[in-house]
This record gives sequence, structure tokens and C-alpha cells, in this order.
Amino acid sequence: MRKVIGIGETVLDIIFRNEQPISAVPGGSTFNAVVSLGRAGVPSSMISETGNDRVGQNIIHFLEENGVDASHINVYPESKTPLSLAFLNERNDAEYIFYKDHPNDRIEYVYPDIQPDDIVLFGSFFALNPVIRPQVYAFLDYARQHGAILYYDVNFRASHKNEVMKITPNLLENLELADIVRGSSEDFEILFKKSDPEAVYRSQISFYTKKFIFTRAAEPVELRAEGGFQKQYPVIQGETVSTIGAGDNFNAGFIYGMIKNGITRQVIEQGLSETQWDGVIQSALQFSAECCQSINNSVSAEFGAQKRQELKAALAAMEE
Repeated sequence: MRKVIGIGETVLDIIFRNEQPISAVPGGSTFNAVVSLGRAGVPSSMISETGNDRVGQNIIHFLEENGVDASHINVYPESKTPLSLAFLNERNDAEYIFYKDHPNDRIEYVYPDIQPDDIVLFGSFFALNPVIRPQVYAFLDYARQHGAILYYDVNFRASHKNEVMKITPNLLENLELADIVRGSSEDFEILFKKSDPEAVYRSQISFYTKKFIFTRAAEPVELRAEGGFQKQYPVIQGETVSTIGAGDNFNAGFIYGMIKNGITRQVIEQGLSETQWDGVIQSALQFSAECCQSINNSVSAEFGAQKRQELKAALAAMEE
């Protein structure tokens, strides 16, 4: 089966409501997505770093417990694992404060095996950080040369807004490397002072990549693709306990949908049909809605088990 390789930060998310901590769960943007994919039966691995502490050990154990290969997690002996404090407001949206103890960012790892049509998920400040940029770029370039599909989640937090000028060259490189780009209205407001999907696509994205997904919290998802194709998808309504992993699980569901629906590099280069787009985005919306129903950052084990069965059936049908 095709594999997914995530590259990004790992943190412990401590979640607050009314200024009181209510939960502590392993997290990180790419991390949350690969955990959901692991639960849904997709072979996944994570490239990241932790400190040599109890929190770091728990994070590695959590990955393994959820079927994710953690052998590419670099453990730094002198560091503590980063923390993220997430404060939920009355709409259950989060504001973040990050604490990082690493004396300086480094990333050292052996490249995982990458085969054609495997999928690499990357994003957030980790994919832009100038200090580790040479290693991150080298891996993304290596993955692309080996026929992987690159999915880029911009995910640019307001806490880095003063660094926009410094990271812009890395952002443009990421857009050029990516086969599919997803970003939220907040990302583009901070980066480009634009929040209209058409304006963002025409002025910032389409030159680099034609496949663009624009999300806007509870508003409909906007899709733009080659040949002037565009479509809106209403989000799935339901009880929202926390939106912390909503975007990350949209990514997980989209990637799950690509594997389930046989979306290969060849399909991407030819261009997806409307039916294929409908399938992958519906899957993305299901994963996102499921995640929002709990305080956890990923889909539930029960939902994952159901998706695992669906994936098995779809892949068996493809082989017939």
C-alpha cells in the first residue's frame, strides 16, 4: 500500500477553557494528521524531533500505539519537548502560546524509503524556519525526485507575523514544490493581507501550483484548479467541542481520500475530474468534522476503524 510521510514539529498541547487546563494531548500540525491516518489504516511515518524527557517518550509511544512509524523522530539528549498552550474561546476556537526549550533548531534523520505515489505532508512554520531550511528543502526535493506527491498546508500562525519578509523566499519555494496547497483565510490575511480566495489564487498561488484549497472555519471550502475549475463545498455541521485539529484532519482526510480513490501522480498531472475532487474533499470534510467532536487532536479510534474497513474494501476493488 502507498505510504504517507509527515515532516513537522511535535509538541504537547495543553488545552485550556475558562483559563483552566482541561486536557493535555500530543500534537503538532502534521503530527495530528499522521495519527489520524495511522488510525484509518494508512501506513504512515513521522519525521520530527523531541526532547529526551518524559513528554518526548510519551509522544513516541503515542505514535507507535496509533500505527505510525516513529523511527525517524530525533531525540535530543539535552532538550525538553516543546509545549503549546491552546486557549479555547466561546466558539471553541483556539489562541496559542508556544514554549520551546531547544537551544537551537536542528534536524537530523535518515530519509525514509519513498516510492512513486507515496504522499509527503508538510507545512506550518517548521516548513519555513530558516534555521532548518536546508535539511527540510533537501528532503522535499528528494521526495519529489522519487515520485512522491507533495501536499503543503501553509498553516502560518499570527505568532510569526513579524517574520513574513524573512520567510517569503522559503514560502515561494514550498509553493513551487507542492502538488496541492491548502491554506486558511487567516494564513493569507497574515502573509499577503488578502482573504478573498480568488484574489489569493490569482495573485499568489496559481503561478506555482494549480491545485488550491482555501478553508474558512465554518464557511464553505473553496477549490481552485487548472482550466478555471472552481467549486464550493459546505462544511459538515455538527457539535463542535474543539477546532484545534480541524485543519490538520482536513489534510488527513484529503490524503486518505487520495489513496482510497486511487489519485496517483499521473492523475494529478492530468488533472482530477470533478467526481474525483468531490470524493477527496468529502473525505477531508468528514475527518475534520469528526475531529471537532472531541477535545482530541485526531479522529477517534472508532472512526479510524470504520475508515480502515472502507479503505481495505476500496483497495481490494481496485485490484480486481
